[in-house]
Amino acid sequence: MSVVEAESLGKAFGRTRVLRDVTLRVEAGETLVLFGPNGAGKSTLLRLCATIYAPTSGSLRLFGSLEREAGTRRRIGVVSHQSFLYPDLSARENLAFYARLYGLAGPERVAAEWLARVGLAGIGPRPVRAFSRGMEQRLALARALLHAPDLLLLDEPWSALDAAAADLLSDLLVALHAEGRTLVVATHDFERGLAIADRAVILHDGRVAWDATRGELGAVPGAYRRITGAVAA
Repeated sequence: MSVVEAESLGKAFGRTRVLRDVTLRVEAGETLVLFGPNGAGKSTLLRLCATIYAPTSGSLRLFGSLEREAGTRRRIGVVSHQSFLYPDLSARENLAFYARLYGLAGPERVAAEWLARVGLAGIGPRPVRAFSRGMEQRLALARALLHAPDLLLLDEPWSALDAAAADLLSDLLVALHAEGRTLVVATHDFERGLAIADRAVILHDGRVAWDATRGELGAVPGAYRRITGAVAA
């Protein structure tokens, strides 16, 4: 089953076309990693999949449906440059709030479990405004995952993380893949991205310029260099 199915998908902001005729499928349980230079359309594609944006042209099916109902959004988790956390609340209060928002049983218990899972158990009472960027990113990941979404969308998730936190995130993403979750990850980090990928797509100038299966992942950095003229990070 295709969790994401884009057909000739396009997105424009005024006269600026950001995505052009993107045709792409992401199967259930698959980890798809998006590479591309700044401005290639990676973040825009993720926001379309998150139902934050509506397409300008083409179609986008999520879980087999064109409809954007509340039930669809509940099945999606998003980690982006915006944390969607409340800075004056503590880490525990933030997660408990989102657990209640999703109607989860035992919100305090859920909050404690996820703080431990992302390595923040010891700082639950501290307000988010006192966090480093890396700590905030870990908490944002817990916020995105606590309702057990079927589709997880991550935009530059390793950004601003120290090595230990980046390793923790990679391990968590591998565990989510093993649980059968569907992941779409946009990143500039080729080493970490390719390590978790089932497939890799290179976006360039708003189009799919390369779509590599698992057996072709080793060729992605070279293809990226040929397509974009830039060296893979």
